[in-house]
Amino acid sequence: MKRALGPLLLAIVPILLLSTVQAEEDGKLRIIAFGAHPDDCEFQMAGTAVKWTELGHHVKLVSVTNGDIGHWREAGGPLAKRRTAEVHEAARRIGTTAEVLDIHDGELLPTLENRQKITRLIREWKADIVIAHRPNDYHPDHRYTGVLVQDSAFMVAVPFFCPDVPPLKRNPVFTYFPDGFQKPNPFLPDVIVSIDDVFEKKMDAIDALVSQVYEGGALGSEETLRQRHADNPIARREWATSSWQNRQGRIADKYREALIDWYGEEAGKAVKYAEAFELCEYGRRPTREELRQLFPFFDE
Repeated sequence: MKRALGPLLLAIVPILLLSTVQAEEDGKLRIIAFGAHPDDCEFQMAGTAVKWTELGHHVKLVSVTNGDIGHWREAGGPLAKRRTAEVHEAARRIGTTAEVLDIHDGELLPTLENRQKITRLIREWKADIVIAHRPNDYHPDHRYTGVLVQDSAFMVAVPFFCPDVPPLKRNPVFTYFPDGFQKPNPFLPDVIVSIDDVFEKKMDAIDALVSQVYEGGALGSEETLRQRHADNPIARREWATSSWQNRQGRIADKYREALIDWYGEEAGKAVKYAEAFELCEYGRRPTREELRQLFPFFDE
């Protein structure tokens, strides 16, 4: 057995090396976001992603599960393939990179194996910013995505954890998506971004997620198809635009004081649509000036 291990290891090592995708070294920011399902990142931050990509920065949106039970009428491998195709189309429309992990929807657990997966992805992307759900969000997959990313916040810098991928020399800034839950603590926006100027581009991404947006996902029905005009591309886009105007408008109104803090009185009051982010206490703790560099959308 010992003699057989040598050739086996020699065969495995090149595969591991080839599977590690090294990030570009071009001086641009590198952002990686983890959503539980193939839609969560796009729903939460597609507008801010567009603003980064328009400045030449690199954004990767990862779905930690494959979404294979996220529909009322279909499931399994065909649905996972469909939803994977949807997020890749959304990424094509807004200039981001997409990846869907092959973990069953509704079955994500904070295991060592999954912690290693998340750690490797953050390292391979050489992330400056990492974004995920808070660990007290409503869905177990959301919560465990948050836990896994938190658990990776220190490990990304530890050399002999996942030693097949080089550790990060500088710990990223970790942030959370917003949610409405109050216990044990409410979401507090440390950064809030106006997406007024890129709202329609965000809608381009949302429009690609047909199974979730127009067919209602896991909780949809035949009535959902009628209400959302699922068979009419023009009418359904109008429905989605109105729905997301309300959604992003509520964030802007709820965190108006934060908008004024970042944009100034006049501009902050004028923002119609926004996306918000809360700093995680793990990872690097940036100054306000560093936040301006990481979210380079604010006038001095």
